[in-house]
Amino acid sequence: MLKASALYIVIIIALVIGITCSALIAAAYFYQAQYQLKFRHDRLQNNMDSGIHILLNNQDTSYQLPQRLSLFGNGSDSAMLQKYPWGAFDIGMVKTFDHRDTMLRMFSIASTVDSASWPVVYLIDEDRPLSLSGKTSLVGDARLPKAGVKTAYVDNQSYNGDEQLVKGHIRDSERQLPQLSGERLELIARLFRQPLTATQGLSRQAETTRSFKSPTWVIRLDKEAVMLQNTRLSGNIILYSDTTVTIDNTASLRNVIVVARAISVKSGFRGNCQLYATDSLSVGQDCHFSYPSCLGIFRDSSSAIGLPEKLSLGENSSCEGLVFTYEKQQSKLPAVISLSKHVLISGQVYSQGILSLKEGVSILGGTMTSRFLYQNGFTAYENYLINVRMDAKALSPYYLSSPLSPSAGGPQRILQWLE
Repeated sequence: MLKASALYIVIIIALVIGITCSALIAAAYFYQAQYQLKFRHDRLQNNMDSGIHILLNNQDTSYQLPQRLSLFGNGSDSAMLQKYPWGAFDIGMVKTFDHRDTMLRMFSIASTVDSASWPVVYLIDEDRPLSLSGKTSLVGDARLPKAGVKTAYVDNQSYNGDEQLVKGHIRDSERQLPQLSGERLELIARLFRQPLTATQGLSRQAETTRSFKSPTWVIRLDKEAVMLQNTRLSGNIILYSDTTVTIDNTASLRNVIVVARAISVKSGFRGNCQLYATDSLSVGQDCHFSYPSCLGIFRDSSSAIGLPEKLSLGENSSCEGLVFTYEKQQSKLPAVISLSKHVLISGQVYSQGILSLKEGVSILGGTMTSRFLYQNGFTAYENYLINVRMDAKALSPYYLSSPLSPSAGGPQRILQWLE
């Protein structure tokens, strides 16, 4: 005869078997759900990669407005694509979706460098040679006047650099610089034609961030001179001013565009931004513009003040990106880029007019100019390089160039992930 306690044992065993079976069923359901989720995620990711590939290989304006398309024609693999200009660069947006599942990426786009048009120095031919003095170093292929390159004795010092004056191949230059991209110049010109009313006022908050998924904030500053200080601006923001904008070292700008008649950056500033001015752009000492930044003087009309435009960087400052000047109508007094002692440029310098260099300047990348200028306390020397380092091979192989530059001719790549 079975004991009465056996009934309890049977019930417990049945309960354990039931819980085990329920757990197995739940695990199987959970596994299937996770498998389907992973499958959908992989599918969206593949569609995302396809959309990014389409934008990177598209060179026209067909995606300037968002476009929805079926990637493989079956209606289930849908994507929303957009590609629009952001100053010297482009912004790409790819959104893929399948029923309720979506995936979105925002990124900036730039071009690889065309090595055939990437000289360490491009100096136009004005029937004068390029003269080197002190510890000047030129590494990379160069485009120089037919008069060539020679050594010189300046400021009580002779040339004491490498015996090979240019460590690379030398080819003859033309009488005009290679042109900046006309299409990109027109896009930058539109930045100066902002609407009379702002879409957003300058916030008094300490930090303002605007997503690139949202419409651009165009902040029209007061007609009086404005100083940006004790603020952090990041993302899809354009600051526009008819007069002078001063950027204090207490301000932080990330991926922001500033457009003004004159821009002054105080010493000690740190940021990543694009600054465009029509008259002057002055950067103080010990400033650092991280990659990818762009500093430019842009003028598509004749000067109203009769003075040359000037872009200057103070001592020990650095910029990773593009530094340029452009005049649609060349004036009698050409625009000047002035680099003070120990300035470091990692990228490209394009001076349509004069490039003034002090001792200790280093340009890791490429330089294009109509004329070099060196000034001491008594004399000005044209087409002289004194204690200057220019090295095209020292620039990172991952450097991407703005489509504005004449050296941008290779495939487009992702510059940075924004969101």
